[in-house]
Formats: sequence, C-alpha cells, structure tokens
Amino acid sequence: MGDVIKTASLTKFYGKTRGVEGLTMRVPAGAVYGFLGPNGAGKTTTIRCLLGMLKPTSGTAEVLGERVSLDGTGLRRRIGYVAGEVRLYDKETGRWHLDYVAGFRGGRGRLAEDLIERFVFDPSKRVKELSKGNKQKLALILGMAHDPELLILDEPTSGLDPLNQETVYRLLDERVAAGRTVFLSSHVLSEVERVCDRVGIIRAGRLVAEESVQALLGKRLREIEVRFGQPTEAELLAGLPGVDNVTVVGGDVLKARVKGDAVDAVLKRLATRHVVDLQMQRASLEDVFLEHYREDRVARELDPMGEEGR
Repeated sequence: MGDVIKTASLTKFYGKTRGVEGLTMRVPAGAVYGFLGPNGAGKTTTIRCLLGMLKPTSGTAEVLGERVSLDGTGLRRRIGYVAGEVRLYDKETGRWHLDYVAGFRGGRGRLAEDLIERFVFDPSKRVKELSKGNKQKLALILGMAHDPELLILDEPTSGLDPLNQETVYRLLDERVAAGRTVFLSSHVLSEVERVCDRVGIIRAGRLVAEESVQALLGKRLREIEVRFGQPTEAELLAGLPGVDNVTVVGGDVLKARVKGDAVDAVLKRLATRHVVDLQMQRASLEDVFLEHYREDRVARELDPMGEEGR
C-alpha cells in the first residue's frame, strides 16, 4: 500500500466559520505522521473528516485506499481512534467497555490483554472510580486492542505520567515495526519529535509546512554561542541574512539564532576572529513551530488586509 491517508483540497466550513480549508496531504504506510497546530487550527475537524464523522464542504479524503463517507462502518473497523476528550460510561467498568466495543468489531482484539498488562490497568473498576490517567489508559486500550491498520491519536498521552508515556511510545514503535501507520495530533511537541517521522503544521485551517522532522529542524533554526579570545560586538553577525537575536554577554561571548542555510555564512564570519569555543544547538521542534506562527503574525501586521482581513 502506498498512501494510507490522502486528502485533496479538503475543506469544511461550519456555516461561515472555517474548520479546515484546501487541505492536501499524504501519509505513507508505515509512517508516524505528526499533525501540529494550536487550538482552533483545524486538527480535530480534519480527524473527524478522515473518520467519516463529518461530511466535507468540498474536497476529498481517502483512508486505507477507500473514499471516506459517513456510512463507512467497514472502514472504521480498520482504524483505531483515541479522541482528544475521552468520553466513557461512568457507571460501567473497563471490562464492560472492552466487551461493548468488541461487539462492533466482531471480537475483543488480540492485543487487549497485553495492553491491560503493560499499562497496569485494572479493568474491573468502574469509570467513575478512575483517575484521569487511568481513563486515558482505557481509551488507548480500546483504540489499540484490535491492532488496527491505522491509528488516529488525538493527544494520546494526555494525563499520563512519564512512565506510561514511554509505554505509549514503545507501543507505537512496535506497531509501526509491524507495518501499521500512525496519525498523531499533539500539542506536546517533544512527543512529536520523539516518535514522528514526518510532520504537518496546520495554521488557520491550512497546511503551512509538511516534511520530515529532521529536515524541518535541520533547515529552520539553530542557537549558537561563541566565546572569543578578545572582546567582540554584536555587529559581527547582526548584518547577516538569516541571523537574529544577536547579543553579547560579558564582552567576549556572542549568542545568536541562525536560520536555514545561513550557517555557512556565519561560520565564515566567525573564522575572521580568534574563536576559543563554539557551541551550536539545533532548535527544538517547539521553537520551529513557534517560528511559523511568529512569521505569520509579522506578515499580517505588514498586510492587515491579507487573507484573514479580507
């Protein structure tokens, strides 16, 4: 199989309110695809369209080789979904939920007992007796028990402690190694950096960046700190394209943020001085993510009658 998820100009409006607009993306089989964006960016709308829970205003979505539709019961059996807001029956036990969901799937799922053990989850307790973390464990067990071809996870580690978060990451690694695909929506950017192969950043309903995690980090931002053998000044780097946040500390330590291909020019400029020490750190995915939004705000300030102002 080539692409497990494929959308073309996917658009959903709620009346005059934009949910997602012109979304075109592809998620290849066997990948962990991170879907990033702030609240209101269109992540949940996209997921609901992919699951056939919402009918798009226009455009198309294909999942596991099938055109998504509102009556796609057979397709949904091949998908595991963990919602961002877990909704369970308070008076029922975890075991009841497993049996209930199994009735729709034609079986409890071969991974159910293994997941219960690995999450150290007690299925005999009623939902109203469970902590937030244990409710999240139950949601993950329900979503993964049938070993679906595609996992769609919305904030999957919400409420989990670090140990159980790591359990989730190991499970995702194992499922991908077994040929499954993961579509992961998350605000936890360190999580996306930890598990994802590829990311898409959605802003105001539109996909603004899509590439591998490493490529996105590698070409976007680096933080440098240079100690010289003599006093220096910020002007040494301040005029270079792609360099900003230039400061001098203690007279001989220069700090700056370097974007994209500007690294080569920076190193050549530094080589004109006596460098005692040089540290260069790749920016986190969070820094990259925030940079996309900073650039967008600047663009809107420069063009107040731009896309969102029209």
